[in-house]
Amino acid sequence: MKKNYLLTPGPTPLPPQVCEALARPIIHHRTPQFQAILKEAVEGLKYVFQTKSDVFILSSSGTGAMEAAVANLLSSGDTAITVEGGKFGERWTELCSAYGVHSEIIKVEWGKAVTVEQIRSQVAGRRSQVKAVFVTLCETSTGVTNDIKAIAEVIKNTDTVLVVDAISGLGVIDLKTDEWAVDVVVSGSQKGLMLPPGLGFISISEKAWKLIEASKSPRYYFDLRAAKKAWGQADTPFTTPVSLVVALNTALKMLKEEGLENVFTRCRKMAEAVRAAASALGLKLYADASCASDAITAINVPSGLDGEKLVKTMRDIYGVTIAGGQAQLKGKSFRIATMGYINEFDIILALSCLEKVLYQMGYKFELGIGVRAAQEVFLK
Repeated sequence: MKKNYLLTPGPTPLPPQVCEALARPIIHHRTPQFQAILKEAVEGLKYVFQTKSDVFILSSSGTGAMEAAVANLLSSGDTAITVEGGKFGERWTELCSAYGVHSEIIKVEWGKAVTVEQIRSQVAGRRSQVKAVFVTLCETSTGVTNDIKAIAEVIKNTDTVLVVDAISGLGVIDLKTDEWAVDVVVSGSQKGLMLPPGLGFISISEKAWKLIEASKSPRYYFDLRAAKKAWGQADTPFTTPVSLVVALNTALKMLKEEGLENVFTRCRKMAEAVRAAASALGLKLYADASCASDAITAINVPSGLDGEKLVKTMRDIYGVTIAGGQAQLKGKSFRIATMGYINEFDIILALSCLEKVLYQMGYKFELGIGVRAAQEVFLK
């Protein structure tokens, strides 16, 4: 008998309460009953986003929310700064290109975080030229967390807006949207929010609204002006995935009951346990220790081993699904998530399976040493 365990950076496991909510009979989306649910969901999202500004629910993945940010904030010919430190940072550049926006790219070595100095040097003395800076909170492909608080400090007193991809970071890593003056935050449902894929989220500051109103970019389905107008009637401009929003309310209540600080602490401790286990096993983290993420840990595959086979064996033979490396890291790294509906015993199980498969593949070490190192973190 094989049980399946999910430790990927999206989709993440669904709590039983969320599964139950998804199974409820559907209701019509243009009714007072659903409007009440929608209002509750938006208030819950504001709690997780740590903002009092507008937050909109989009019928899309997180990439849809990213596209909505680009399409609404900018016009063809505008200049923006995009930070490329991984596959998803590159997506900001690709989206800007699709809308005719000129990207000034800050290339960051994969596994490292962008520095405040890099941001400052690009923005300095150009208050009206650079319309937006696009950066990633947690770069899912590399396991790096960027210092959004420090970056926001550089941007907040300029005319430039700061846009943050928090798809893998929201509800996992602290992001004080209002306190730090982050103008736009985008996210998705299938990671820290413990839902299936299908919902995108975007928060908009007053500063960002000025750009939205001035933008000449063509937009229809992702027109945030239409979303704001509809929200005046507690509604959405197009059909909303009703069951996902009902389940969203359940997930948000779970996060609020646990408390954001406790959620951040739980994720941090699990990530520390994974890193401790990797060190005990003689494995090297892909990301620099100074910027290693609490949402996802990327680990280099030992020399001579097939990383794709490692991930496939854990998944297909033992039912433990972790993520392989992306792009140039394919077959060279693997990633273990520490976000959403995952606790310390899920981590212990995943590490135990990892040890078994590594040992079977010929990588020699003292069996149990990684699990013991993780347990010592959890026992602190």
